[in-house]
Amino acid sequence: MKTRYNLPCNIAQSLNIIGDRWSLLVIHEILNGNTLFNEIKKALPGISSNLLSERLKYLEQEGLITSELYIQHPPRYRYTLTKSGEELEDVFNALIIWGSHHLQKCYKKLVDTETGDEVEIRYYNKKTGKSVEDLTVIAIQEDLQKAGE
Repeated sequence: MKTRYNLPCNIAQSLNIIGDRWSLLVIHEILNGNTLFNEIKKALPGISSNLLSERLKYLEQEGLITSELYIQHPPRYRYTLTKSGEELEDVFNALIIWGSHHLQKCYKKLVDTETGDEVEIRYYNKKTGKSVEDLTVIAIQEDLQKAGE
């Protein structure tokens, strides 16, 4: 995949990796337990075999998934998420919550397994463990200077 956004921005740089059509949905299917090519393809009607193959190779190259050969002839692979890929679960959950509030037709909601009550996202201070209500995004100056070089 080509770099589309040449901006010193975490969102732009993340979209360069996971922003292509189908990429997040492929990762989401693997997260949901569909780890074989045909399982992923069946779960994503409309994606061609060639495009799915291309996305899987790219996501592996970017370190979000790994493949393991489980049949030699013809070669068949099982796909699993790396730690980096697994950490996208929070992104998926945020999209589910956003969608439950803003989509005209909502398909999913995120709930507490024990009570069935809907949940929301909270932020916590890494050092103190206390809940944080007021957030600020700050630029990391050394990275911005490198981007400008």
